[in-house]
Amino acid sequence: MEFTEAYKQTGPCCFSPNARYIAVAVDYRLVIRDSLSFKVVQLFSCLDKISYIEWALDSEYILCGLYKRPMIQAWSLTQPEWTCKIDEGPAGIAYARWSPDSRHILTISDFQLRLTVWSLVNTACVHVQWPKHATRGISFTRDGKFAAICTRHDCKDYINLLSCHNWEIMGSFAVDTLDLADIEWSPDDSAIVIWDSPLEYKEVDEPLQIDMSELCLTDDFIQQNSEDASEGHFRVRYEVTEAPITLPFQKPPADKPNPKQGIGLLSWSNDSQYICTRNDSMPTALWIWDIRHLELAAILVQKDPVRAAAWNPTCTRLVLCTGSSHLYMWTPSGAYCVSIPLSQFSVTDLKWNSDGSCLLLKDKESFCCAAVPLLPDESSEYSSCSDD
Repeated sequence: MEFTEAYKQTGPCCFSPNARYIAVAVDYRLVIRDSLSFKVVQLFSCLDKISYIEWALDSEYILCGLYKRPMIQAWSLTQPEWTCKIDEGPAGIAYARWSPDSRHILTISDFQLRLTVWSLVNTACVHVQWPKHATRGISFTRDGKFAAICTRHDCKDYINLLSCHNWEIMGSFAVDTLDLADIEWSPDDSAIVIWDSPLEYKEVDEPLQIDMSELCLTDDFIQQNSEDASEGHFRVRYEVTEAPITLPFQKPPADKPNPKQGIGLLSWSNDSQYICTRNDSMPTALWIWDIRHLELAAILVQKDPVRAAAWNPTCTRLVLCTGSSHLYMWTPSGAYCVSIPLSQFSVTDLKWNSDGSCLLLKDKESFCCAAVPLLPDESSEYSSCSDD
């Protein structure tokens, strides 16, 4: 792997959907860099510190959430003189996002009083009262023609169906949930799935049985990496442990409200064959499940809690970080570690670009990118050491 030098950041960073640009928040400024040369191609000045960044799907527009104002500013890469400012006033802004057509912005007010759809074409706006959540509860069809929005009033959850052509409500129906958690359209747009919160205990008729004694890891999983540090020479590597094993467990503190427990991280692989999960009561363990065979594929037990994990969007490769100076990767052929050759750079978050060729790695006050080589054929084996 090849790494760039570190660049300053003070907030969110993200690739554009077409993978050509990287947007970086540096205090009040929005810096747009070319993802290949890393030269600054645009520089926009915002009215306050940037809390949130999101690209439009066409990569032409980008919005910045200035939630302390509260305000939204949007910019155009092709027309730098064009700008848009959305100020909700006393209602506030808890969250903002783009619609699939890249020409409308959806904002959620504080306390979920209303959802507003703002048009960049004719400056019109449409309101939807009582959205259930700020950052969740909205799902679009694959073709972007319809939206399903969760609302709640009179102590009951509802689903509103909207046409994205004119943003009129086509219909609304109640759902039998205690506390609706989120909503999602099916891949073929023929159905809507909703799920409830875990407030009410329910038993599963046929729970998935996992026999840890049958977990067998091959020598392909033994990978190691080394680096020279100021304290001396040390190795970072995965070691195979025979099953059954005892995983590190953290009991939630009883004296703190809303302790972290349950599944705090879940992500599908690009081919839908694997799911990775992290139980917040066992934050150092990342579970990888084989959905096709309904079995556990691997458990990666780290020294420190798993901060972030992301699947490559084009192949079955998982990357995770733990706030250390190393990246940890897993494929069906094995797991391995990669050292980051930057001084005092600890990875706290990571993101893939859309074609899976590059990783964006965030430190506390800087970021860098890493060019990721293509996976070898599944029949080939990894070498026992990786120090690229």
